[in-house]
Amino acid sequence: MSLRLGAHVEQNDPLAEAADRGANLVQFFLGDPQDYKAPKVAYADGAEALKVRAEAEGIDLYVHAPYRLNVATLNNRIRIPSRKLLQQTLDKAAEIGAKGVIVHGGHVGEDDDPEAGFDNWRKCIERAELPVPLLIENTAGGENAMARKLERIARLWDAVQGSGNEYVDRVGFCLDTCHFHAAGEDLPTVVEKVVAITGRIDLVHANGSRDAFGSGADRHSNFEEGEIDPAEIVAVVKAANAPVVVETPNGDHGQKADIDYLRSHLK
Repeated sequence: MSLRLGAHVEQNDPLAEAADRGANLVQFFLGDPQDYKAPKVAYADGAEALKVRAEAEGIDLYVHAPYRLNVATLNNRIRIPSRKLLQQTLDKAAEIGAKGVIVHGGHVGEDDDPEAGFDNWRKCIERAELPVPLLIENTAGGENAMARKLERIARLWDAVQGSGNEYVDRVGFCLDTCHFHAAGEDLPTVVEKVVAITGRIDLVHANGSRDAFGSGADRHSNFEEGEIDPAEIVAVVKAANAPVVVETPNGDHGQKADIDYLRSHLK
């Protein structure tokens, strides 16, 4: 089985990071993931050089949107800047030839109607320009999250598909193994269930979990050191048949070991 395999890396020189891990795919931020500042390319030679060199080296680039983004919220002071920053991130990702932008599903307040959050997603996609694919990622915790549980993902997907955006086919799904484990969704059946909802999986975040099933905690671990059976992670990757980003810690038994583990078990 031949899949594109890579990791989340530092943004200053993602191509060197790819070489260090033996990867043909990398994901990174464009700026501070905890800020609303406009995205920027940290690569010293600029966006065009990064695009050209990545293509020459056969490295696929993915961009993760800032964590602060929440286009679902009813709070205007968060939702409006979030929409703006998401569009800026999509546009900047296009400049480097990225294969997609990954964004978390977000949430509404504890006492808010989740239907309002789904409608905010609809409005976001309705108005968005999509120069590259936008991949919505399932999330680990939050009782009023838009993309934690499968039934919420189904409502979110209905809303997005009803946006009327002529490029809505560029909105895809990113499946995170740690997040579904933390959300209390069974990994052995989750790919089939997601595809039944969305019709697609565009990217897999292959991560172990430091915490127990259903914990709601978003804490990634390396494959052989966490609470998820590594065989289940491999099975998800096989079933999804999509490019893979490893977002595990990069310590002594780091990302390269996890990439190598996947590669050896996907033969």
